[in-house]
Amino acid sequence: MNKKIAITRRLEFDAGHRIPNHEGHCRHIHGHRYVMEVTLLGDVLNHQGYSDDGMVLDFGDIKKLANELVINKWDHAFLVAKEDESLVNFLASIPDHKTVVLDTIPTVENLAQTAFSILEPVFKNNFSGRLNLNRLRLYETPNCWADVYA
Repeated sequence: MNKKIAITRRLEFDAGHRIPNHEGHCRHIHGHRYVMEVTLLGDVLNHQGYSDDGMVLDFGDIKKLANELVINKWDHAFLVAKEDESLVNFLASIPDHKTVVLDTIPTVENLAQTAFSILEPVFKNNFSGRLNLNRLRLYETPNCWADVYA
């Protein structure tokens, strides 16, 4: 009997944010080198003669989807909560500024949940329904991260 296999693809992006009501340094405008790990759970394919034979999913496919749906939109952008109106208005005044206005405060926990909610249905509803997004880990720093589990 074959066991489910978990595979993980790691992606990186840079973004700015602030936590407007934070009592510490994070209330100031700053940025991070974020690292996102996407872990899928599924069966190893038996597709003799095909390039994905012996794989759960080609890591390139994970990268392509994560880049298209999350990474490229957030990379070198400023992630701001819609409730942070003064900053939203300021960023809107900068011509061609890459700003992502979020429904939640851009903490690592909320960003991880947002990314999970974007990616989870894509992996679940495609690939013949055989894959599940098992975990999304988002590092804000090398020592601080949030995990979202299915």
